[in-house]
Amino acid sequence: MKYFSTRGAEARLSFEEAVLAGLSPDGGLYIPESIPSLPADWRTSWRTHSFTDLAVAVLSLYISADEIAPPELRDLVERSYAGFRHPDVTPLRTLDGGLSVLELWHGPTFAFKDVALQLLGNLFEFFLARRNARKAAGEARERLTVVGATSGDTGSAAIYGLRGKADIEIFILHPKGRVSPIQEAQMTTVTDANVHNVAVKGTFDDCQDIVKALFADTEFNATHHLGAVNSINWARILAQTVYYFHAFFQAQATLPADTTLQFVVPTGNFGDVLAGFYAQRMGLPMARLAVATNANDILARFWASGRYEKIAAAPVPPPPTGALAEGKDASGVTATLSPAMDILVSSNFERLLWYLAFETAAGDGEEARRTAACGTLAGWMGSMKADGRVEVPTAVLEAARRDFVAERVSDEQTLVTIAAFYAREQPYVSDPHTAVGLAAAAVIGPTNSPNTHQIVLSTAHPAKFSEAVSRALADAPGFDFARDVLPAEFEGLLERERRVVDVERAEVALVKAVIEGVAARKVGGV
Repeated sequence: MKYFSTRGAEARLSFEEAVLAGLSPDGGLYIPESIPSLPADWRTSWRTHSFTDLAVAVLSLYISADEIAPPELRDLVERSYAGFRHPDVTPLRTLDGGLSVLELWHGPTFAFKDVALQLLGNLFEFFLARRNARKAAGEARERLTVVGATSGDTGSAAIYGLRGKADIEIFILHPKGRVSPIQEAQMTTVTDANVHNVAVKGTFDDCQDIVKALFADTEFNATHHLGAVNSINWARILAQTVYYFHAFFQAQATLPADTTLQFVVPTGNFGDVLAGFYAQRMGLPMARLAVATNANDILARFWASGRYEKIAAAPVPPPPTGALAEGKDASGVTATLSPAMDILVSSNFERLLWYLAFETAAGDGEEARRTAACGTLAGWMGSMKADGRVEVPTAVLEAARRDFVAERVSDEQTLVTIAAFYAREQPYVSDPHTAVGLAAAAVIGPTNSPNTHQIVLSTAHPAKFSEAVSRALADAPGFDFARDVLPAEFEGLLERERRVVDVERAEVALVKAVIEGVAARKVGGV
């Protein structure tokens, strides 16, 4: 299996090369040359698999045994999920009222990002160790400078996946004051020598743009050997496909045989729901994937209109009387109660756009259509960069609507949903991102066929978003956040020692200076 850039760069990379590179030099994202089909007997042979067994089976379809031998792959997977707090890793929980949640937050940082980033950290370590073992005596060791941007959960999950690993330095950029206090503490209280937190005065999109600019700087990239942990890294998407299969088999054990599953995914950067798209294309049966967004609704607006644009053409209407004010800043990003989704442009949407361009491309043969799709995609991304918008042809939008449906959820709906699910006969406390998914499911559900069962992806533990949960449940009889929600691991976290570098402006040069300063100190032995 080889990997190529969505924007048409000629290079064909191995899995190892694609993982270590992260982002293509032409600005595109790496995707596999083909999406493998499932084995003919997958329903029976995988039915009793544990999460680890499923991960090995799915990953093996994309990773050649010549690159990672089967025993090595199993060891990597087992080590990645050994520390999860639930034996099922991503357990499926059925709520009263005919709805399920797939709890993805049982990893070390209580967020779904752990599923992919524990594996990615081990892959980085494995590839570097193997490369360095092949070095001649006295030859310089190969090192990796991992750079990532976070709207909250990616940062801590990446840090916990890479802390203390040999030959790796990790720099995580987060928008100062725009992540929850717990999320910030999870990142900045990790004091391992190879971990560097950078607080940027700006938005997540500013941080993400800086990361992309660093990767596009050929000289800087070559000097520091950059690696990516954001979901622009293909390994992130691949790892996340596994829990769609795991959910399918868990649901099969309890639901009628003719049930169709619909996955409802709260998303900002489109990585989590894109993993479901790959699972569907591999052969996992499901209804249309449901994309749930908050007020930063570039994705919902695309499915409504076919326009992918940074800022809505019409002004955002004022909130209803008594509702929370979802205020936009100068960048166009709306600060909401679900901050991990406060994203103006969804990076992984480029991957889906490529498949839509390929599906509607003209040309004789697959290679000609692939080339045409890369050209089309590069044009669309060029328009986004220049004009902040692109409008796709009707055929492309129709193809997108065949596999996806999208819904926007306000902060007011989010709070109401948290309260409503706690008030049920079987109380369930959700974080605000999961609540976005639950609210979207309620709107989309009546449009589905009667035999459809919705599974909402629960992306984070509610304790990570104490303000939103406490606000929603302030009037709930007997509710006590510390007793009912807060895990022991979070006690005292906000008071621990912190280490963070502040960057006063969202400028590439300032972040470069931070990375170069650390590199100079390391060379000097400081």
